[in-house]
Amino acid sequence: MNNLRSQFLLRPDVAFLNHGSFGATPRPVFERYQKWQRELELEPVDFLGRRAPELLRQSRMELGQFLNADPDDLVYITNATTGVNIVARSLQLGAGDEVLTTNHEYGACDNIWRFLSGKQGFSYRAVEIPVPVTTHDDFLERFVAQITPQTRVIFISHITSPTGLTFPVPQLCQIARQRGIITVVDGAHVPGQLPLDLRELDADFYTGNLHKWLCAPKGAAFLYARRELQEQLEPLVISWGWNGPFSKGSQFLDYLEYGGTSDISAPLSVPAAIQFFGENDWPAVAEGCHQIVRQARPEIAAALDATPICPDDRQWFRQMSAFLLPEGLPGDLLHSRLFSEHLVEIPTFPWQGRWAIRIAVQGYNTWEDVERLLAGLREIRKTL
Repeated sequence: MNNLRSQFLLRPDVAFLNHGSFGATPRPVFERYQKWQRELELEPVDFLGRRAPELLRQSRMELGQFLNADPDDLVYITNATTGVNIVARSLQLGAGDEVLTTNHEYGACDNIWRFLSGKQGFSYRAVEIPVPVTTHDDFLERFVAQITPQTRVIFISHITSPTGLTFPVPQLCQIARQRGIITVVDGAHVPGQLPLDLRELDADFYTGNLHKWLCAPKGAAFLYARRELQEQLEPLVISWGWNGPFSKGSQFLDYLEYGGTSDISAPLSVPAAIQFFGENDWPAVAEGCHQIVRQARPEIAAALDATPICPDDRQWFRQMSAFLLPEGLPGDLLHSRLFSEHLVEIPTFPWQGRWAIRIAVQGYNTWEDVERLLAGLREIRKTL
């Protein structure tokens, strides 16, 4: 794999193994982003008042090609958490209804469902998926067995944030469609890490970040909604798109695209990120990253006496992988010492009563970054 480190703005002295948290933007994409910002400031009224709808439409067209989706079924939002909030707040759920999920979901998105269940009276229930996981068939058997006649919505991550697992979402969407259950998919980590075909996936609602694995600037994400369900969605912020004079002919876009004055430079830079991927043969880059993670997994497990959360199977992971730390090993102290003593950036976090660590490898990483991580782990482990 060619090292792309020089194409990124990251500090050269840090072994950055935490792309999964916020992503990182390549220089040419960031330059395009700044160009849009400067263009906005040259004539803000012309840019935001006249040109913005068409500029966003053109950007959505390129995103639609990348995701195999009709661009009018996509709307730009700031992050995937916002997308989950839009859908969760719009669905008419109440007493006797159930939202079924897993115990691997992202905490911020868990929070919105729990918040609404307390207000509206529906049940928010998590299926426990024990780790280490085994097979996708076992996952589906466990999850589907928990569906009840009260299950109105399935909320699930395509790639989980805390545990870095790829769930069999296409099969689950098919099962849900057959049973008349709405699917809401958190794809925060998917665009740019996994091939994503929204037409083939056939989820009802799908939200994904573009600032993570697609490497667009921060503030670029999307929400997809199946055409028949779009009019169910309500905006989090009521603005001019609601019953306003500037309709685009789509309530979905009218309600959600404009929520007041904002800098739209990040979504306008998404085509530059897609172009960067195309120019750098990203399928090959991603495969190289996967191989680094595969090679690193047994070394990390041995250095920490840690338990890999999944087997060595590309069905379960691509560029991220997580481990449970042994009982009594303080993950917060491990994290802080790795950075302060070794300049290694890698996340640790509490999960299901244990500490976990997660490695995320992107095209700017090399095996030397992993070697620095391993050296730090071995040294720190002697004193913890």
